[in-house]
Parts: sequence; structure tokens; C-alpha cells
Amino acid sequence: MRKILSTFCFLLVINTCLMSQASFDYYPKSLQTELAKANGNNVELSEFSVLPKLAKSVKLGKFFKVADFTSFSPIKYVYVGRVKTCRAGGCSVYNNDAENVQSEYFDYFILYDVSCSIQLVKIYNYQATHGQEVTSTNWLRQFRSYNGRRELIVGKDVDAISGATISVDATTFDIEHKTKILEQSL
Repeated sequence: MRKILSTFCFLLVINTCLMSQASFDYYPKSLQTELAKANGNNVELSEFSVLPKLAKSVKLGKFFKVADFTSFSPIKYVYVGRVKTCRAGGCSVYNNDAENVQSEYFDYFILYDVSCSIQLVKIYNYQATHGQEVTSTNWLRQFRSYNGRRELIVGKDVDAISGATISVDATTFDIEHKTKILEQSL
């Protein structure tokens, strides 16, 4: 009986994990709050298409243009995405786009100004067992003003965090990658 109950609980956890990975909130409450803080309620968020040759490398996220209601001119860009960190077969920072693979992940967004310079990075849904330190506002603040025109090196340009190596590498790699995509698409 105990073995059946244990198996049932395990399957329930796996099902919950799979269901939670399937759902993705491209307009989280924390993004709405940040946009309202910076621009009031006078903005419109619309999907922004990156260059077709770069679009295939953006499987786990979307870019948006934030426009002013009065002029409809872009005032910001936003990337909302998911970073996969570790999975049952191990950890990989550079194989983030594998679909239908059970993995740990976190969801985050990047606010850019019109010149593709990062204004804010915020992790709003951390679903991994290790590395939660990367969700710290103080640690994420170091990405401000990054514009994709140089490589980010962990330990030199980005502070390393002991015990959160995979999360730091995954965050840094994804921020650099998505910023370069936006910069090339503007």
C-alpha cells in the first residue's frame, strides 16, 4: 500500500510539473507594475517581431514593443522568457531550447529603452531547486545599461555566486543572447 501511495504521489508531482511548464504568463503582474511605475497607464504592449533568421532562436519567450498611447511611438522594448537550467539528464546552459524535456526553469523579463540598453531585469517565477540567489534585485542590477555590443563573462563582467553557478551562467547567457537579438532587429 505504501509503495502504491508513493508511486501515486510521484506521478502527481510529475504531472504538476509538466502542467506548470506548459503554462507561461507573457504578461505577469510584476511586469504590469513596472510598466505602470515607469510610464503610468498610458502604454500599449504589442508583440515585436525580430528578424526572421533570429526568430528560431527565441522559442521560450517573446519580445514586445511598449508604445505611448498618445503618439504610438516605441518608448521601450520588453523580452519575457523562460530559462531552463537543469533536468533529469543533467544541466546545460547552452541547450536551453530543447522542447518536451522535463527541466527546472525560471521565468523573467527584461525592460529595454529604445536604444536597446537594459533598464531592468526581473525574475518573477523561479522553479528550480538551487540558485535562487539570482533572483536578488541587487544581483540583477548589474545588467543595467548592457546593450549587447560586448560579451558578458561570468566572474569578470558578471558577479559569480557560489552554489548558483548554473543559474548565473544560464541567466547571463540568456540575457546576452536576447539582447543581441533585439539589438540586431532594431
